[in-house]
Amino acid sequence: MRKTNLFFKRLVDIIGSLSGIIFLFPLFIITAIFIKNTMPGPIFFIQERVGKDMKVFKIFKFRTMKVDEEAERLLDWSKDEERLTKTGIILRRLKIDELPQLLNVFRGDMSLVGPRPTVEEQVNKYTKHQMIRLRMKPGMTGLAQVSGNTSLSWEKRIKYDIDYIKVFSIVLDFKILIKTIAIVIFGEEKFRKDIIN
Repeated sequence: MRKTNLFFKRLVDIIGSLSGIIFLFPLFIITAIFIKNTMPGPIFFIQERVGKDMKVFKIFKFRTMKVDEEAERLLDWSKDEERLTKTGIILRRLKIDELPQLLNVFRGDMSLVGPRPTVEEQVNKYTKHQMIRLRMKPGMTGLAQVSGNTSLSWEKRIKYDIDYIKVFSIVLDFKILIKTIAIVIFGEEKFRKDIIN
């Protein structure tokens, strides 16, 4: 049953990501023009992340912060708030900055749903149990993201990701996708109830 679910998961990823790229292409163009005219630097933020089975890939996002090569190289998140632009705030609130990851999904680096991919420096700090998080492809959204996201501790987010991997099903994926859309539209406060409890 799990193999069947994984087969359909990849099928949904291909159809969903390709449909999203085609349907949202005009939004991609408008966003790119908006970024180019409101902040200096490249339109896309590209960074190496760790995926399934420790496979390293390059993730794509629309840039939301001013360029700071040293901070990006050293993974210095302390400067994020001062680097975030007004355009970036809007893109993040509506999750538009994440949409280029549809390319990652179509390529097979990521899935629509799964644990969010992180950098190698964080993965190197995982315990043996936390390494379970790397048994599935990372996702554009996931159980941790619809259960509190950044309001949760890092350890709690990893726990949600491991719980997702243990009980994964296509039905659960669709529940997470629907809840993600609802949170983007209405805000997180209205959707506090855990999906798998």
